[in-house]
Amino acid sequence: MQIGPLNDDTAPSVREAMAVILLTALDHVPSAWHDIGAARDEVATFFGNPERLAFGAFDGETLLGWIGAIRAASHAWELHPLVVDPGHHGSGIGTRLVGTLENEARRAGICTLWLGTDDDIGGTNIYGKDIYPDVLAHAAAIAPTTVSHPLTFYQRLGFVVTGLLPDATGAGRHDIILAKRIGA
Repeated sequence: MQIGPLNDDTAPSVREAMAVILLTALDHVPSAWHDIGAARDEVATFFGNPERLAFGAFDGETLLGWIGAIRAASHAWELHPLVVDPGHHGSGIGTRLVGTLENEARRAGICTLWLGTDDDIGGTNIYGKDIYPDVLAHAAAIAPTTVSHPLTFYQRLGFVVTGLLPDATGAGRHDIILAKRIGA
């Protein structure tokens, strides 16, 4: 497997594969992209936009997964999105893509990577709960209820919960904010 940048020279066939993976990898998530047009529109935001960058994992010419980042602040990037073809889940592709993004961020002088991962599928102990008024207490006690929730993956890579955005995708469906210090 090789990992390389996805940039303005990226072939249309690879861009289409990015959209297909975005669609299929997240088809179980109610708040994700659910039609190819919306997925293509999201992919297009990573080209010709100096505030966004992306890397792909390839087996020869075949795209296996990709990761994006948004230059959200002078010293922090938002990891958005990370998607791997469902047929390759559990093979280390996501971990390698995150590592590649971390290395690129360090080279750019970035201190923090952050991301939001929704719980709109019941993968944590806060799903369906009213977390007001003490949102921070719920953030401190959050735990995955399934190994398939992305919280488990990101915590394994050293990301920590830094907050919650209550009801982000509907009542009781919260966005979990995670961050990782990667630079000085």
